[in-house]
Amino acid sequence: MANPLKKLAGQTAVYGLSTIVGRLLNYFLIPLYTRVFLPSEIGVFTEFYAYVSFLVIILTYGMETALFNFSRKEEHSDKVYSTALISLFVSTLVFLVPAFFFTRSIAEIVKHPSHPEYITWIALIVALDAFTSIPFARLRLNNKAARFATIKIINIGANIGFNLFFIAFCKPAYENPASHFHEFAVQVYNPSIGVGYIFLSNLIASMVALVLLSPDIFRVKMKFDPALWKKMMIYALPLLIAGLAGMTNETGDRIMLKYLLPKDIAESQVGIYGACYRISIIMTIFIQTFRYAAEPFFFSHAKASDSRTIYADVMKYFVIICSIIFLGTMLNLSWIQYFVGPRFRVGLGVVPILLLANLFLGIFFNLSIWYKLSGETRFGAYLAIYGAVVTLILNFLWIPGTGFFGGYMGSAWATLICYFSMMVISYVIGQRKYYINYDVSKILGYLFISLTLYSLGHYIQTGNLFLSLVLKNGLFLIFLLLVYRMERNHLRLIISRQV
Repeated sequence: MANPLKKLAGQTAVYGLSTIVGRLLNYFLIPLYTRVFLPSEIGVFTEFYAYVSFLVIILTYGMETALFNFSRKEEHSDKVYSTALISLFVSTLVFLVPAFFFTRSIAEIVKHPSHPEYITWIALIVALDAFTSIPFARLRLNNKAARFATIKIINIGANIGFNLFFIAFCKPAYENPASHFHEFAVQVYNPSIGVGYIFLSNLIASMVALVLLSPDIFRVKMKFDPALWKKMMIYALPLLIAGLAGMTNETGDRIMLKYLLPKDIAESQVGIYGACYRISIIMTIFIQTFRYAAEPFFFSHAKASDSRTIYADVMKYFVIICSIIFLGTMLNLSWIQYFVGPRFRVGLGVVPILLLANLFLGIFFNLSIWYKLSGETRFGAYLAIYGAVVTLILNFLWIPGTGFFGGYMGSAWATLICYFSMMVISYVIGQRKYYINYDVSKILGYLFISLTLYSLGHYIQTGNLFLSLVLKNGLFLIFLLLVYRMERNHLRLIISRQV
């Protein structure tokens, strides 16, 4: 049997290829967005994608994890897949009907009555992304990481391509009558759509993904098993609650900022916060790629005799990599900040807070394996609901205020406190329910050292940007060398392990 940690690393690398390349390319759209659109317009974009996050959770209702869980239990995994797919197809149609019939009413409710087309496009994006989540999950389940990565890269490429076409090509050509492409741009570009071209590009890309996944969708004979569906729903519904509560923690603050801040600054503050949040994208990318590979990995190794040792090793190296990402980003923030336009850099103070918050969220995801493997998914719901309550209370208290905890800074601190406390509570309960001998001393040690080196970096102010970067990255190198020295022997053992 192949080395399981090597396999996990390999799968993470392949999933990471699509996610990292795609996210980084998307990341390079941020300089475009923050220089073409005003903070208030970026606020609209940020707000609508917060709605998307919630809606995708609702429309997938935990079926991805249910697919992983029941595919290992049921004799015929095709039946599990087709039952999940048909379930999502029906629920997606049920969602789309009212979304289309009440488009204008919904636009008025979210205070964008002049752009009902945004509602239509967002509804279609959500529907397509929810439905295709099951074919994508099956690719992960069957270890078809290369096909998964290929489709994801094409999907992301289409999104970026149409963003560049509409915003970087058509918009300037439309605004410049002397341009050779002005007449063409007049035919295809509508300036009143504005930031909506971001949504339209995403919609086209989602359609491309559906077409590419169609062979995987129709390859299996469709058969709906009501009894199996009922069992899957019982398993999945607590995950839906956990997902909604978790998304409240992750994106609810952007919606709350809009409604809790004064109207004249709300949209621009949401835009600044959303743009600076994306500087922490590297941490988010790693956690997402890890999750793609880790969830099926955890389930497939649940019966292995050394599974808990493997899970402990995974946790330690996960924290090491996240610490490296945190330290590398913060010590290089002096040039990374230029990825957002000058009007948005006032919000850079949220970056270290959000990086740490996402690090704790990643640890919480690692810890969540205890309730997923034991079938006690209700604990996931309890923990997520607790986090949502913390997020809502702290945002309500801090957003309307001023100073260090006011506005979007309050949202960032609320996110950090929420994820940290969820992580601690999950660890305490999990060690009683499903004990894993995590190397807590080393994990805390690496976190402490990375935070200490980051703090030392604040004192490096030479007046010369290049020299400061060299000295700060010297601290980064010290951390890398320390990790290598501490882990080299253990890594050799892991690499040589065959089972």
